[in-house]
Amino acid sequence: MTRSTSSVFQILLVFISIVETQWSSVSGIYCKDMAASVYRPHSVTLTEFGAVGDGKTLNTKAFQNAIFYLNSFADKGGAQLFVPAGRWLTGGFNLISHLTLSLDKDAIIIGSLDSSDWPVIDPLPSYGRGRELPGGRHQSLIFGWNLTDVIITGANGTIDGQGAIWWDWFQNRNLNYTRPHLVELVYSSNIVISNLTFKNSPFWNIHPVYCSQVLVEHVTILAPLDSPNTDGINPDSSTNVCINHCYVRNGGDVIAIKSGWDEYGISFARPSSNISISNFTGEARGGAGIAIGSEMSGGISEVRAEGLRIVNSLHGIRIKTAPGRGGYVTNVYIADVSMHNVSMAIRITGNYGEHPDNNYDRNALPVISNITVENVVGVNVGVAGILEGIQGDNFSSICISNVSLGVMSRHPWSCSLIQGYSNSVTPESCEQLSSDSGQTPVCYNGGSSSPVQMQAHTHRSSGSGLLDYVLKLALM
Repeated sequence: MTRSTSSVFQILLVFISIVETQWSSVSGIYCKDMAASVYRPHSVTLTEFGAVGDGKTLNTKAFQNAIFYLNSFADKGGAQLFVPAGRWLTGGFNLISHLTLSLDKDAIIIGSLDSSDWPVIDPLPSYGRGRELPGGRHQSLIFGWNLTDVIITGANGTIDGQGAIWWDWFQNRNLNYTRPHLVELVYSSNIVISNLTFKNSPFWNIHPVYCSQVLVEHVTILAPLDSPNTDGINPDSSTNVCINHCYVRNGGDVIAIKSGWDEYGISFARPSSNISISNFTGEARGGAGIAIGSEMSGGISEVRAEGLRIVNSLHGIRIKTAPGRGGYVTNVYIADVSMHNVSMAIRITGNYGEHPDNNYDRNALPVISNITVENVVGVNVGVAGILEGIQGDNFSSICISNVSLGVMSRHPWSCSLIQGYSNSVTPESCEQLSSDSGQTPVCYNGGSSSPVQMQAHTHRSSGSGLLDYVLKLALM
């Protein structure tokens, strides 16, 4: 990194700190009543059930027995399972309601290298099959079904999936079932995941699916940048989800919001909505800082993401869909974003492909509308935007404003089959987003369920003057 580039990036961080007070008033609006910790009157330590923290002894039975014992306290205020310092090798195990799983700062839960220690379970109904292969899928290392009041936390203890062997199996096509996640909670509510480090997941890291009231905060997620599809946090057909103050460096998307796959997601019809994301830093060389889709057939709406730092990534902001998906992505507001060394700042893809089988309805077209991106600054950006709708299915009300990008490409924008609006965008955006059409644009402002008419000169945030200053520095 040159001195001038480094200086510009430091200014990006200053920009973020100036506007941070604006984010705090809206971040977490869907989880404001959730507590990151709850007093549990009953507590046990894993070693009380014969566990050995030497990194070699398999402790699956110890986890299972401890949790089975604690289930007797579920209706007596709940209980805590404490994992002390050590390296605790285990296969997959199931949580219970009214449980806190708490890790010491020097505790490391390690996933077994034997695939038989990760049980095979049925596919999710909104996917119809495993995400990678037909049939079942390996259960996550930490799993829960139909639970409430679950906390997974620690003093920055670690959960390590030892994913390298799974990545090799996947790339060499040696697997019979879809790879497991590190944490998956299904049909569950009032979930908190906080103050932990997740490493080397075989597949996605944190996957709440068919859940409500989910809080993920102060989490670090790490995997090699070339590890396949090691997404960070993937809310899936879930509502009232809040993600804040996280750092993710991985081989997939940092955050990917999903809601089912093609005909299975359409039939299951369970959307993702009321998703609040704030104050994260992400690096995803093969993915996006924030992604929506491509599995979005149950619908995705009411997404608000602010205060994002995206570095060294393929995409900054991405929406992925395709004919056959059906569903919708609407009422999405993304603001106050800094990017550094990002190949494509904004990308909307209408032909992403990948279908579970050949039975999908090719006439099931997605509705993509009311997408607002504003107050974005970036340096060392390859392309400002590639925005592509679907023939006969234009994406509408795509609004981009107060965006200043130091772009290296001679052709910074490519747009087709979209309609929308832009204002104060550098380099100048494509004509499909022209602000000179003579019509009053209708854009989603993130504050209500309905889009609002924008004035000819969009209100600029307190940080937008600094956006222009950073752009001038980037182009020097």
